[in-house]
Amino acid sequence: MTDQLTGVFNITPTPFHEDGQVDRHGVTRLTEFTRAAGVNGMTILGVLGEADKLTERERDEVMALTIEAAGADFPICVGTTHAGTDGCIALSRRAQEMGAAAVMVAAPKLARTNDSVLMRHYLAVAEAIDIPVVVQDFPPAVGGITMSVELIAGLGVATPRLAYLKLEDEPSPMKVSQVRAANPDITIFGGLGGMMFLEELRHGAAGTMTGFAFPEILVAIYRAWMSGDRDAATTIFYRYCPLIRFENQPRINLALRKHIYHRRGVLSSPRARAPFAAVDEGTLADLDDLLMRLDLQPGSRN
Repeated sequence: MTDQLTGVFNITPTPFHEDGQVDRHGVTRLTEFTRAAGVNGMTILGVLGEADKLTERERDEVMALTIEAAGADFPICVGTTHAGTDGCIALSRRAQEMGAAAVMVAAPKLARTNDSVLMRHYLAVAEAIDIPVVVQDFPPAVGGITMSVELIAGLGVATPRLAYLKLEDEPSPMKVSQVRAANPDITIFGGLGGMMFLEELRHGAAGTMTGFAFPEILVAIYRAWMSGDRDAATTIFYRYCPLIRFENQPRINLALRKHIYHRRGVLSSPRARAPFAAVDEGTLADLDDLLMRLDLQPGSRN
């Protein structure tokens, strides 16, 4: 299924009821909605999937429900980041057992960046499973730990299972070019809510792996780009860039994303698990104004 690891992979949140319990029907509904949007696959249990707030039983439940609703031909990538190598291996093996097409692993938090330690960590995980490992390069999520271009290129040389990168080290377009120059066999996904998606494609990214509550917009950009209609891709991106920017505001991006999914009728509740940064009524009013101006209110045509 490695040939399916390209294009738009939408990272989805975990649906909860108002009482904070996992919304089982919501997981299924969100998976069906995301697949119908035309994306190439889904990524679950990432940072904005609130994976660190789920119990082991709940993780298994979310994986099982998502993979069942997705179907055999719709790849699911599962976040299995863990502070320890052994823990990451255990989570990754469990994801493979349950039918994941790939796992996504961010760097463990270290006292300081150390390429040799990171190399050993990723190789141990890759050697323990038979599915691809999407290396997540996202320094803010791991205490500022950065991945050098040389390390990323070397991971892909060491094993083809590590030749997938979710690049979120800013400025991402420039690093896309650098990684491709160092190892053109690395499949690179952009991220960061899609804020630099157009530029990442220009620099050689194979797609994006990110959260966005209007995944069909990312699909339209990607399809136009891949068809060779760069002007159409650019026009679509520039039209919706204000929403991409607004939704990806630091600290409140999870809450905003859930509110949008709730407004679209996909989530029964915008509830996130504590602790989380809530949004105020003024911000939600800004959101409603933006959706109205982009003709993206429920029932509208875009």
